[in-house]
Amino acid sequence: MIVATGATGPYGRQVVEHLLDLGVPAAGIAAAVRTPARAAGLAARGVEIRTADYDRPRTLCTALAGATKVLLVSSTWPDEVRVAQHRAVIDAAREAGVELFAYTSVTDAPANPMGLARVHRDTEAALAASGLPVTLLRNGWYTENHTGTLRDAVARGVLAGSAGTGRIAFASRAELAEAAARVLTLDGQGGRVYDLTGDTAWTLAEVAAEAAAQTGTPVAYQDLPPEAYHRLLTQAGLPAPAVELIVDSDQCIARGALEHSSGDLRALLGRPTQTLAAAVTRALEE
Repeated sequence: MIVATGATGPYGRQVVEHLLDLGVPAAGIAAAVRTPARAAGLAARGVEIRTADYDRPRTLCTALAGATKVLLVSSTWPDEVRVAQHRAVIDAAREAGVELFAYTSVTDAPANPMGLARVHRDTEAALAASGLPVTLLRNGWYTENHTGTLRDAVARGVLAGSAGTGRIAFASRAELAEAAARVLTLDGQGGRVYDLTGDTAWTLAEVAAEAAAQTGTPVAYQDLPPEAYHRLLTQAGLPAPAVELIVDSDQCIARGALEHSSGDLRALLGRPTQTLAAAVTRALEE
């Protein structure tokens, strides 16, 4: 039995869907979710839905009962509770005696300077001490992190950020979810570490230029000082933790934190990762 946590989120749901597409029987998959009603679509495909609340450890033991493989999709901020939540899932997995524990970490976790990497390093340390057979899925930057608002940027004629000329080896959420599903179908994955990035790194100025080329509308990348970008995001209504994370991430991108490409994602998918043109087309269509 493969148990995937966070299976109603945009990443976790796609992992489960890819597992089904890869031929894993629905009876061999359980979606562990906080709110079962939100998993009706997966239930309709025959996937077992189990209640799992990172903040209620007893639900985790029940959710992971009988699991042979577990995918822990990292929780979201606030950071001060995330490692405790992850540890609770790790403890439940140990009790269940799982044969493989896969975790969605961050690219280049040991050396990544981004603030969000701290939680992943702490969780990786907890996994190393757990004695579980572990696979680390060190996911790179989602393309959607910067293309999710691209239609609005085209309407304004400005894509704002604070990443300077830093390059980002983007990969789509769908590609990263498919890679996770493929790993979960393979044998001998204990101890494996995958650094999952796109094949090519692009600047945000190149993203803006591609959007302009496809729409015939002028779109420029506006690089803002961190304080100004912080104000812009706050005025847009984003919660404070998200603003801090985005601004810090852009500043680290400017210093090269996400420019490297490993080739691991291409190898797992068996094909090149999406091009910038394809990513922009998809964003504009959606």
